[in-house]
Amino acid sequence: MQTHNLKRLHKNKKRRIVGRGGKHAKTSGRGTKGQNARSGHKKRPEIRDFIKRLPKLRGRGKNINTSIETKAVVFNIGLFNKLCKAGDTISPETLAKFKLIESVKGVMPKVKILGGGALDKNLVFVGCSVSASAKSAIEKAGGSVKM
Repeated sequence: MQTHNLKRLHKNKKRRIVGRGGKHAKTSGRGTKGQNARSGHKKRPEIRDFIKRLPKLRGRGKNINTSIETKAVVFNIGLFNKLCKAGDTISPETLAKFKLIESVKGVMPKVKILGGGALDKNLVFVGCSVSASAKSAIEKAGGSVKM
């Protein structure tokens, strides 16, 4: 072992001096004078000002009873009799290909099938809500309804 390899068992303790050279003196870690230096100081949170600027929803006026939920796009089964071939699958995506509906911000709207008109082709309805009369007409024609 050589002298330059020696290490102390106990390191020197640093003295905490009050005054100019010490850790916490004069302002005691509170910076300079002002509101922040005072004990028990409370500053208004900045985010509260942004929250206050947001407009409030104060009811819906005359339309208070209208639903917030988006309404489904309605089609009668008589339309599909003219539009599709036997054995076709009808979903919101196929209706978009026929340009009957459009996606809103990348989301397909809900589709409801009603029983208006006659259907004589077996069609498969996928991802559409179907009324009771339409369901019976679709099944009578040999088609099916899947969710």
